[in-house]
Amino acid sequence: MAASRTNGTGGPTGANPPARLRRDAQRNRDLLLATARDLFAAHGLDVPLDQIAKEAGVGNATLYRHFPTREALIGEVFADAAHLLDEAGAEALATEDAWSAIERYFARIFELVAADRGINDLVTQAIPAVPGMIEISRRNAVTVGTLVARAQEQGTLRTDVVTMDLLFMLGPLCRALPAAADLRPDLWRRYLALLLDGFRTRATHPLPVPPIGEEHLDRMFADLWEADGPGTAPGAGPGTA
Repeated sequence: MAASRTNGTGGPTGANPPARLRRDAQRNRDLLLATARDLFAAHGLDVPLDQIAKEAGVGNATLYRHFPTREALIGEVFADAAHLLDEAGAEALATEDAWSAIERYFARIFELVAADRGINDLVTQAIPAVPGMIEISRRNAVTVGTLVARAQEQGTLRTDVVTMDLLFMLGPLCRALPAAADLRPDLWRRYLALLLDGFRTRATHPLPVPPIGEEHLDRMFADLWEADGPGTAPGAGPGTA
């Protein structure tokens, strides 16, 4: 074997030190993501960033070097969840019976948000600064809109219902799931079934006022987030984490 060269201070030269640093950086990044995932799942998206760094065993500077904003960290942590939602949407759109597709699609979403408070916050609180969040919301609205139209054509969903009616009603129910899960993990199934039954054709009664638009729904959930109190919004940044 060839003898190692030194850099004049007794240390080795060449590509090994940078490679080792890259491995350390990747290890720190993986630790931060795993820790954030666990804390978000247990406590929601307003977990202080310095707590995430501390439990990951790294300094705050290391966290902000990898994830300059809370939104960047959230986007990385929940990238897999976005794929799961996309898969649920594709499966629903491929189902011939639209009413069954609606039931299964929302059941998949509720399973995710009932088990993970971070995903619950992400889905219900419309945080536009999270990478990909606006596109996720749009794809969800398109999926629900397509299923609504199909179910109405098939005669299983009342004809005076629009996409925003489902999203408006299901959003607050999703938001209540963490409390319901503390009582019984599957309690959400009862209330999802009760809510969806109100959209069936056989339950039709005249609706007294028109529906809201998508922009109003997003604003409503954003206002709910802001009402949680100062310093808890995901975009609070290093100074308030």
